[in-house]
Amino acid sequence: MLGFVSAILPDHDLAGVFEVAARLEYDCVELMCWPPAGGERRRYAGVAHLQAEGFSQADAAETAKQATDAGVAISGLGYYPNPLDPDPAAAGAAVAHLERLIDAAALLAESTGEVSVVNTFVGRDPSKRVEENWPQFLKTFGPLVARASEREMKLAIENCPMSFAGDEWPGGKNLAYSPAIWRKMFEDLPDECFGLNYDPSHPLWMGLDPYLPIQEFGDRIHHAHAKDVRIDRAARQEFAPLEDPERYHTPKLPGFGEVNWGRFAGLLYEVGYRGPVCVEVEDRAFEGSPEDVELALKISRDVLRPYWPAS
Repeated sequence: MLGFVSAILPDHDLAGVFEVAARLEYDCVELMCWPPAGGERRRYAGVAHLQAEGFSQADAAETAKQATDAGVAISGLGYYPNPLDPDPAAAGAAVAHLERLIDAAALLAESTGEVSVVNTFVGRDPSKRVEENWPQFLKTFGPLVARASEREMKLAIENCPMSFAGDEWPGGKNLAYSPAIWRKMFEDLPDECFGLNYDPSHPLWMGLDPYLPIQEFGDRIHHAHAKDVRIDRAARQEFAPLEDPERYHTPKLPGFGEVNWGRFAGLLYEVGYRGPVCVEVEDRAFEGSPEDVELALKISRDVLRPYWPAS
């Protein structure tokens, strides 16, 4: 299934998101589900097309009806905070909302038979080394994984390091950015409901092979994002890879960067992945107007549709 991440439509309500998806001939949408007062300042955060607070079976049935009427599936529910935030209040609020989201996704699954994935970040205390974050990771995600497993849901972690400008760099705010870390995560929390929301653009700009992990972690890929990246190698040579990545990499639409989408798709098929692939529009060249946003979604659809035909 080919879809898109609804964060790029912050001014649309749920019905509007489904209308755009149907009109542009997408199969599914990953719905953003931030709290109403999330306090997030970063780009693409804070968008809520589904409210998890107080979400009931009736709400699930109504959401499922809207999706069915539009002919659009829900690929998953997305919320990307920092559950390992060094501020206990911020971390606690993120975890509590993730718990609500897992419960909401379970109710939706009963109504649609489709939604089974909650996408998020592991998070990180950026002032600490990976090893120093590990005890809190296990303490936080052990119960979340158990909650997802009990409700027959999947919990998928996106692989962006979140090591950009401001207080996110240089330590980053997401622990789960490398194959070595994923391997240890899945050894320590082995339930198969726990996996990846894999985006090939992140390892590529970090200088890693974005295709190799698919072969090892294919059975742990529960959702996928389609975002491309353009790397300014002259700038990276000038500043070095350890500098703020915004100096040398630019998120682009699929087809406008360096990801080989045929290779990416072929490897996903080879490992048996048949789940959703959702375009994540973060290309600033297409944010000037609603018409530009829809153009971005049309271009992305046309680039990727040969690999993920309409269902």
